[in-house]
Amino acid sequence: MTHRSEVDSDYRTLDRLGLADLEAVRLVLRGGSVIDWHRLNFESKQDAAELVRALELDPEIDSDRERMNEIRDEAISYLRRNYDFPIPKPVANSELTDMLLMASGRGHRSLCACTILKVMHIIHHLAGRELLFMLPISDQEVFALVEEKVYRVIGGMLAHGFPILEFIGGRKNKDSLLTKLLSKPETLAANIYDKVRFRIVTRGPDEIFSVVNYMLRHIFPFNYVIPGQSTNTLLHFRSYCDAHPHLRELARNLQISAAHEDNNVRVDNRFSADTYRVVHFVVDLPVRLPPEMAKQAPTGAAALGPVVFVQTEFQIIDRGSEQQNELGEASHDAYKERQKRAVMHRLKVGIDPPSRPPRK
Repeated sequence: MTHRSEVDSDYRTLDRLGLADLEAVRLVLRGGSVIDWHRLNFESKQDAAELVRALELDPEIDSDRERMNEIRDEAISYLRRNYDFPIPKPVANSELTDMLLMASGRGHRSLCACTILKVMHIIHHLAGRELLFMLPISDQEVFALVEEKVYRVIGGMLAHGFPILEFIGGRKNKDSLLTKLLSKPETLAANIYDKVRFRIVTRGPDEIFSVVNYMLRHIFPFNYVIPGQSTNTLLHFRSYCDAHPHLRELARNLQISAAHEDNNVRVDNRFSADTYRVVHFVVDLPVRLPPEMAKQAPTGAAALGPVVFVQTEFQIIDRGSEQQNELGEASHDAYKERQKRAVMHRLKVGIDPPSRPPRK
């Protein structure tokens, strides 16, 4: 059996999280956007390189460095064309990992680096989305790539004794997709984010921050959490930080006040009970195409790079909260029953007609 000391070098408990870690976890919990940030908080080139690898690009591979530089140059060209944006040469010529460190500093160069990175973020995303649309492959083949990546990382966490009690992955079946679409006011398949989804149950609530942090460094980067699609009814961020001295100290330096969450608790599912507790979020998960799949791309697709993005849902909860959720109105069976009743009513009646005013 692996001892905890052998795995702790990569698993960061609450007292080992840095400011960059807390900022990233917080972005997941609130479903914010990095476009609203004005700085990063990386402390070492190793941490910056870790983010690049989470983007499915490797600073040690020549072709990947060339791709990163192409994205950088396209971002700079956009800024100069549209905003007459002056960029110092040391910033314009820097590699991505160096630019991430510049954006973690102060002053004009930091501002420039941060601005360029925001545009690079969008360009990389657009290219990956375009590449996915061009590929002659099915959703099921793409989902298999996501599952292989997530299962590999989570499987390693389980093998090393991380505090995960349960891990479930799966794809929404056709009946569930139909029911969900029929229950939503906007019946568009594009709005179904959980076609491929994963659920993680931790030993206790204090492990949630650390597990999310590990996933951010090894499965998906924080900047591709989909804004507006997070639900956190489990941990009140500011109160949770206040209760842990190390996190309380870090929270003082957050670029957006921790009080912002006080009026920002979002529950997006009208069929969930008020007592239901969960951390739920959606990411556009980057996946690097295997060579045999990349060869199927049409001519010209190579210019878009080797990465595609797949919308993926994650749910994280601790064991105690999970057990509470299975009681009464918060249970999954009660949730499904409320959803089915609403669908049946909608199919039979549609929108309820407005009530007639009483006759005089």
